[in-house]
Amino acid sequence: MKFTDEIRRRRTFGIISHPDAGKTTLTEKLLLFGGAIQEAGAVKSNKIKKGATSDFMEIERQRGISVSTSVLAFDYKEIKINILDTPGHKDFAEDTFRTLTAVDSVIVVIDVAKGVEEQTEKLVSVCRMRNIPMIVFINKLDREGKDAFELLDEIEQKLGLTVTPLSFPIGMGYDFKGIYNIWEKNINLFSGDSRKNIEDTIQISDLSSKDLNNVIGDKPADTLREELELTDGIYPKFDLEAYQNGSLQPVFFGSALNNFGVRELLDCFITIAPPPRPKESDTRIVLPEEKDFTGFVFKIHANMDPKHRDRLAFIKIVSGIFERNVAYLHTRHNKKLKFSSPNAFFAEKKEIVDISYPGDIVGLHDTGNFKIGDTLTQGEILQYKGIPSFSPEHFRYINNADPMKSKQLAKGIDQLMDEGVAQLFTLELNGRKVIGTVGALQYEVIQYRLEHEYGAKCTYENLNVHKACWVDPKEPDNDEFKDFKRVKSKFLAKDKQGQLVFFADSSFSLQMTQQKYPSIKFHFTSEF
Repeated sequence: MKFTDEIRRRRTFGIISHPDAGKTTLTEKLLLFGGAIQEAGAVKSNKIKKGATSDFMEIERQRGISVSTSVLAFDYKEIKINILDTPGHKDFAEDTFRTLTAVDSVIVVIDVAKGVEEQTEKLVSVCRMRNIPMIVFINKLDREGKDAFELLDEIEQKLGLTVTPLSFPIGMGYDFKGIYNIWEKNINLFSGDSRKNIEDTIQISDLSSKDLNNVIGDKPADTLREELELTDGIYPKFDLEAYQNGSLQPVFFGSALNNFGVRELLDCFITIAPPPRPKESDTRIVLPEEKDFTGFVFKIHANMDPKHRDRLAFIKIVSGIFERNVAYLHTRHNKKLKFSSPNAFFAEKKEIVDISYPGDIVGLHDTGNFKIGDTLTQGEILQYKGIPSFSPEHFRYINNADPMKSKQLAKGIDQLMDEGVAQLFTLELNGRKVIGTVGALQYEVIQYRLEHEYGAKCTYENLNVHKACWVDPKEPDNDEFKDFKRVKSKFLAKDKQGQLVFFADSSFSLQMTQQKYPSIKFHFTSEF
């Protein structure tokens, strides 16, 4: 197969939503169609001990939530699909924001009963900023929920999207009969039997025919005809170009748990979703078809296998071919590295791959060379941009609870912070370590992982900080900056890269500081 054909057959996408809308379940059902797993176990049921294939950390299994983004790949109808299943919980949003830099399109999952929730709004606004193509999947139709038109309105108003339904539900909850597939012009009947793997569809291209009444009954048939006429009148026709540049969002209905409507989503997705897209670097825009390899690290995961203490850096390949045992340039360190066992992920299994193409995600074993946002190239000096650190919202001192284990604690904190789980600050005044996170749940995850993966115990103390800002003095030598450092000395810290950070204890004191020292700039993300 030619290089360009390999690129064209790749689809790399993320699944995003509010917690509990059914992302991980949908991911499993997609894997089921790809033949990547044989059985799908409901994530929260204890009957199947396996848990969801994409939740591998112990803490994820205990709580039934996804804590870190997982990468899964499978083939379906000659198309190679890479899925990134992201955490929905807002305390892990930073991981999700970073993952969105590595996807070419997105599926947004919405719960039929709850409609659009706050976390969905945040994530969709990030996708809109980057014009990422989105498909909306309205899930859990076998339960009572909102009316289809009401939901479509809500999506348009709250998320600011322009939608066009490509399938439409027949009834809902108790009266749920099935789905009319507008995209393929056929009907899919719902039997309510979740054991049935792949259901039969009935071809109905002419809606006015009596066949429709025979299949679903007179009243539902009349309602469906009216509703479809209405959708035809209100919503724009599907337009591939508008979808791919992010200005039109197709909508599908279904029930992931009952495996219903998932095949329609997948069949349409592989037809319309974009193959790998060009990406902007600090010097130029890089096209996937270029022959020289480039890629960037969007996620680091320590201890994927607790037995081996290994760290994997996840790299999204942007252009060219990535080959095993070839030396590539790490642009930040300006040194060459080669990788003897790059991993690709097929559901449960990690496999060593010899060759990977643009759009693929490769896991590289890392001994501490990589940080999030690092770029690898064949020799060209360039850096991909768009992976910032956000200003944390929670701050705590971290204390060692077991003096015998201080080395393990230091190593654990060091590795977890490289992973981007949280940010580490060291106070200038007394060298105390402060951990800043986007969400409070992170502290539990850190404590849990320090103990179980590194054998170190820690305790926390609250620290009253409103915001951490990166300090950017225009003139580091002038008296104003020296005065700022003297007056605010007990509020200053260094981040892991050694950049100066100011801890403001309230929004009022931050305002006062900004007024008092006009030549100093204060930033809320580290990417200035």
